[in-house]
Amino acid sequence: MTISKCFAASLLAALSLTAFCANADVVVVMSAKGGPDSLSAAQVSQIFLAKSNSLPGGGAAVPIDQEEGVATRDEFYKKVASRDSAQLKSYWSQLMFTGKAQRPKRVSGDDAVKKAVAATPGAIGYISASAVDASVKVVLKP
Repeated sequence: MTISKCFAASLLAALSLTAFCANADVVVVMSAKGGPDSLSAAQVSQIFLAKSNSLPGGGAAVPIDQEEGVATRDEFYKKVASRDSAQLKSYWSQLMFTGKAQRPKRVSGDDAVKKAVAATPGAIGYISASAVDASVKVVLKP
């Protein structure tokens, strides 16, 4: 095998590994102390797209979003709302321009989501499955 073919094969393998790692499993979480034990993808989508502001069984839903450009965020919206980053940006621009809704509160990273969810009644967020701990409970595995 020539050096250029070997380099190309190595590059392809590295890119494949990067794509695999970027698609880490995402889970939807709420405080371990309360709230529903499970939610459907449709219910979660409605909450995060400001189409619903309540939880099943009553109580206000408070979505906690992650910053743009985070792989976990991209995967969450792709799996739960069937939207990519550009579609989401357009969606929120339209809603905010018309005054129909405000985008969810954004925090930076899984730890910040867990902290906000644990401290806020009715809060719902999403994190990497590997970040789940006793402070939160998984309500959806999309």
